Amino acid sequence: MADPASDQTARARWLALNLMRLGGLAIVLVALMIITERLPVPPIAGYLLFLLGMVEMFVVPQVLARRWRSPK
Repeated sequence: MADPASDQTARARWLALNLMRLGGLAIVLVALMIITERLPVPPIAGYLLFLLGMVEMFVVPQVLARRWRSPK
């Protein structure tokens, strides 16, 4: 049987990774609204937010997963 503390830690980490991905998606959606001029913000801000959102969706969860990986 798995240790309850480690099971709770694993669930918290899983939740953190998925919330990070959802946050990145939200940033990308706002960025796309800026780029298509639906929001009154300069388009360069939209491109920067788009890049930031993509990094938050794809890179940051990978880095955190590697950092949290159990030793072999």
